[in-house]
Amino acid sequence: MQKSLFSLLAAVSLLAVSYTSVAQVVTPGINARQRNERARIRQGVATGELTRPEAARLKGREAEIRQDKRAARADGIVTRDERQDIRKDENQASRAIYRQKHDGQVRPRAVR
Repeated sequence: MQKSLFSLLAAVSLLAVSYTSVAQVVTPGINARQRNERARIRQGVATGELTRPEAARLKGREAEIRQDKRAARADGIVTRDERQDIRKDENQASRAIYRQKHDGQVRPRAVR
């Protein structure tokens, strides 16, 4: 009886620890924001608000953010400071997308 109770407690403890570590690596807010930014860039190219070179630069910034996220997740824990750094980079990239789309340059519309 005591052995099975100990085994059960050990299993529950192991599950709790593994769940906690998985929860600290998952970044759903960051993932959703990255999808949104990619969609904004695609839409900007499609409507002529962004040129292909501008879009390429903006996509490069997004790739850097993905690399930062990958590095943060490498040790199994995304700390509060790492999330804050990624969020800061995302905010800057988002502002860059907005500025490029609204900078008043006249671009030929994309032909479809």
